[in-house]
Amino acid sequence: MRTVQSVKNSLKFKAAPKAGILSIKIGVKKYSVPLEARMLSNGEYLFLSFPASSELYKVANKELSALDSKSDATDALAALTPKRRRGRRKREAVEMPAELAAALSNLPSGFKLGYSADGSPKLVKTRTRKSKKKA
Repeated sequence: MRTVQSVKNSLKFKAAPKAGILSIKIGVKKYSVPLEARMLSNGEYLFLSFPASSELYKVANKELSALDSKSDATDALAALTPKRRRGRRKREAVEMPAELAAALSNLPSGFKLGYSADGSPKLVKTRTRKSKKKA
């Protein structure tokens, strides 16, 4: 069982700080309050942290209610902890049928397979690019 206070302490540095997140409307003009806040949210929980304090809320029936400091917050921690991206995904090599590989190997050097306007295949000369020489 994780307490609300321990979850708040854990989430505080997992959320990226954002400036200008709080605004106030005076008359017809809207002002941005120069305050940095950290926020994490999903459909069920909201974590909001200001430099002096932080709070953990539960979202239910379109209402925000602060979680009591002695209640279990294990679900909130699991829901609000940002997922880590782990490296790159390995792409599987595409297998080329043997007949296609044999047909492509028979293309003459300096040519590639192209298609004419009516969709029939034809040989196209490969474009050679000139390298730019640095002076």
